[in-house]
Amino acid sequence: MDRSKEGAIERSIAGAIERSMDSPIPGPAAATGSDFLQLRIAEAPVGGRADWLAGELRRAIVDGRLPVGSRLPATRVLAADLRVSRGLVTEAYQRLREDGQVAGRGRGGTVVVAAPMAVGGGPAGTPVPAGPAPVLPPRATDPAATPYTTPPRSDIFDALRATPARIDLTPGVPDLASFPRAAWLRAERAVLASLPSSAFGYGDPRGAPELRRAVVHWLARNRGIRADPADVLIVSGTAQALGLIAQVLRADGIDAIAVEDPGSLGARQHLHHWGAATPPVPVDEDGVRVDALRATGARAALLTPAHQFPTGVVLDGARRRDLLRWARDTGGLIIEDDYDAEHRYDRPPVPALHSLLADHVCYAGSVSKLLAPALRVGWLLAPPRYREALVDAKRFADLGNATLPQLVLARLMDSGELERLIRQLRRRHRERRDALIAAARAHLPEAVVRGAAAGLHLTLTFRPTAPPDTELAAAALARGVKVHPLSWHGQAPYGQPGLVLGYAARTPGELTEGIAILGEVVRATAKRGSEAER
Repeated sequence: MDRSKEGAIERSIAGAIERSMDSPIPGPAAATGSDFLQLRIAEAPVGGRADWLAGELRRAIVDGRLPVGSRLPATRVLAADLRVSRGLVTEAYQRLREDGQVAGRGRGGTVVVAAPMAVGGGPAGTPVPAGPAPVLPPRATDPAATPYTTPPRSDIFDALRATPARIDLTPGVPDLASFPRAAWLRAERAVLASLPSSAFGYGDPRGAPELRRAVVHWLARNRGIRADPADVLIVSGTAQALGLIAQVLRADGIDAIAVEDPGSLGARQHLHHWGAATPPVPVDEDGVRVDALRATGARAALLTPAHQFPTGVVLDGARRRDLLRWARDTGGLIIEDDYDAEHRYDRPPVPALHSLLADHVCYAGSVSKLLAPALRVGWLLAPPRYREALVDAKRFADLGNATLPQLVLARLMDSGELERLIRQLRRRHRERRDALIAAARAHLPEAVVRGAAAGLHLTLTFRPTAPPDTELAAAALARGVKVHPLSWHGQAPYGQPGLVLGYAARTPGELTEGIAILGEVVRATAKRGSEAER
């Protein structure tokens, strides 16, 4: 066993023995304790009992006595054990919820979902001091441990997801708490009740016919796309769609796919994994520059025309016509990632490019931003010349998506439940977006807010003289706020440092607090830079 762990265990045992020896003779006063974690309310400072209880629970989570997945006692039970008000216990639990360490599970009670990092970089078994959650200094104590100090590698998003933060503003994350559990369960029960035994065998690699029909109707209603179910290939999200496309194009002699710059780092990583080069094409206030696309000589281009990631601009009418002319004149292929198309607030819908020139557009969509990334369900509509090859690539990748989730999703789409959810989400997202913009105006008045009319994220850009955005992101993470640096998503320097902030999964209060912290970080970082130049 590690000596540091042995020492921690010995100190814990010694402390328990010492406390037991100091215990008074059993009586009414001595009964104000709990078998749970051997809590003794008499040790709590007067006027600070909620702080003390929250601190004891945090310490137990860090040192492993309360591992992730364990359940806390009901507030009524623990309050009775400690002979305190239920409200005091509820307040302590709420502080842990706000820190992201526990979560309510309805009848399942309050469950530990994450362990905070030990203070000072000590071993995982080192207890943290009792009291409020520690606030890390503006600069990370171990810069090598932050995801921002080196150029992003292929596992950067895994590393970032695993990095704890009290206020997570990672872009591309929907409001997971809004997942329609009850509607999903109803649809699942209905599907299982009517499903023949034969449906539990291997399915069509193109996807369940029911979902392909539902997708066709969905796209006709919401994106103006007319298609046949035979045109639809069900995939495991847009990420798999990009991988399949890259493989098929490479077999066709196309080994370069032009991408927007700045554009999604994740999409670029997927294309690189499958051997595709990604020549950058600049994006301005009107969208991708088609003249620059022509200059690359690329025969295919990956674009997000409905809501460009990360700048949020919409491809304007003149650029759309020029882009379609490029595809028609050169025989080029447009890969249309219909990113965030359903999430719009202050502008009318724009038609999908596929609805205008289907023979030159590979259209990709998914429910990752509508419902949850965990479902891993998306769709791909390809020109006839690539359709069979894409089905083959999908077949030999995984034999097709799991059938049962496809059937449940088809039922949600056909019933109108998914559209009702989107209407609810739009109202909630608009409120959260407005809170983020108001906070930015108050705490970051020098920043320019981009991409507010649609989507699930905003981009803030700063003056060119501002500190590097990776430095800002690292300092923000040390204060408990997680963001994306804009520079991650560019191949060429953008000219302005910036931060990409997701807002769909956070409450207005959390967004306001997160932006206030970012404001402090930006000012402190700029001040340190000015002092260093003197």
